[in-house]
Amino acid sequence: MTITCGEATIRLLKKYGVNTVFGIPGVHTLELCRGLYAGENFGEIKHVQARNEQGAGFMAEGWARATGEVGVAIVISGPGVTNASTALGQCYADSLPMLLISAEPNTNTFGKGWGVLHEITEQKKVTEPITAFSATAHKPSDIPDFFAKAFSIFNSQRPRSVHISIPLDVQSQLVAEEWLPAEEIQRPSPKQDLIIKAVEMLKNSKKPFVIVGGGASKAGKNLSILAEMIGAPIISSTAGKGIVSDYHPLHLSGSTVRLEGRDYLAEADVILAIGTELSETDSFTKKLQINGELIRIDIDPSKINDLYPAKLGIVSDAEKAVWKIVEKLDGFQNEDRTKEVVSRVQELRQSMQTNLTDPERQHFRLLSILRENTDEDTIFSGDACQLVYTGAFAFNIPKAKQWFYPAGFCALGNALPNGIGAKLACPDSKVVVLAGDGGFMFTMPELLTAVDLAMSLPIIIWENGGLKQIQDDMDAVGVTRVGVEGINPDFVSLAKACHCEGIYVDTKEKFIRGLKKAFERPFPTLIIVRENDKWLLET
Repeated sequence: MTITCGEATIRLLKKYGVNTVFGIPGVHTLELCRGLYAGENFGEIKHVQARNEQGAGFMAEGWARATGEVGVAIVISGPGVTNASTALGQCYADSLPMLLISAEPNTNTFGKGWGVLHEITEQKKVTEPITAFSATAHKPSDIPDFFAKAFSIFNSQRPRSVHISIPLDVQSQLVAEEWLPAEEIQRPSPKQDLIIKAVEMLKNSKKPFVIVGGGASKAGKNLSILAEMIGAPIISSTAGKGIVSDYHPLHLSGSTVRLEGRDYLAEADVILAIGTELSETDSFTKKLQINGELIRIDIDPSKINDLYPAKLGIVSDAEKAVWKIVEKLDGFQNEDRTKEVVSRVQELRQSMQTNLTDPERQHFRLLSILRENTDEDTIFSGDACQLVYTGAFAFNIPKAKQWFYPAGFCALGNALPNGIGAKLACPDSKVVVLAGDGGFMFTMPELLTAVDLAMSLPIIIWENGGLKQIQDDMDAVGVTRVGVEGINPDFVSLAKACHCEGIYVDTKEKFIRGLKKAFERPFPTLIIVRENDKWLLET
């Protein structure tokens, strides 16, 4: 059977296990659309219509955050690519598997500057710096090769975004052969001699410490065992939150953002860092004070000796390496040190709560009420906003992939479309969106996408007068505020205009009641919480 390249591309996606794509169709993606709803593919890959290609990219990102599986967006050439590129950058920074498939003008126009529709003279160069690779198909047979490379990166290397462009004339060419997915490549295993060295360093340590990043998402159980065996406190990056439960007595959660956590880390004589690049955006300091010997386990060889050179570097899948270390520890136990660390962690948690700023105390109160009224499988999709900054260390998450905080690229507007992608990927889990008033407006039209999908989606908007973090930053250095105090819409009326519910809550009881009803409605609910309202100031 002969089909177009566009149809063949969609069929190959399905064979790689993709069942949902996000995007906005255009005249340059018609053959890809034919593949979505033609022949054997009819209804087998769901297309979700976004309101902006940036939203489509963020939805694909949310799918990847919630599952660890590739999220896919399909967009037009030119503005479709530039709109979606923020999501590519976010997935690149936070090591998330996202595939952007885009159109491109006819190959005979490349580099000519003729002014054809959606022309970028060399489109792949737009996305090259924010992808693992960006490529343009010059013939149909390029596509299975590009897909094989992309899914190899997603499954066996540090997962990052990929962009594949398919020009108009290539999309319409006929394909007679059947395209098949490439065999999956295994993730690397650790070298035995390096595991033995790591075990000896940890056994001989007087003050070991464990840092958990998003790359360790499947190693949580054994990381808890490891920390208990050697008596080590655990601290996680924002991407690593929940991999070891925040309720674990050795865990300080994402408190590298707090001076208390950073000072404790500085005392360590051996630090085991797993699946983390020790990013500035995890601590918001230029460089962590690491005084001890550093053991780094990472699937990315370039992370072993970068800003934080390792005394011992192990290039490996995190799950395999941690399991091997636990195995080689062979029952080693330092119970006295474990008891001491549990007590110290408890003291530091209390100290962090005592030392909160006035706005953070309000965040803490809201987050505590939210945690008490949601089950342990709930996913929280956060934006870059002050409420979420506080939640990084003050909100307990029991499992991996349940706390979304776009710290790596620190884009605004992720929360709502990320939540939509997560809810589609995990329909049996409740999803709560946490957004600042300023960030919510970046992708507000995606509210209609959630309405289209009949999503029971509570969207908590922390209304504090616009871009509050930047206001605070300007105030701190004596810069007169500029561009950070624009007015907000009436969010309740906005919700009604978008065919969903909007409520302003001014008591704890109204918040709880509104949250519970939001989970029951077949459409989203905006829940507006205003900073400095009386109920948030109560102790």
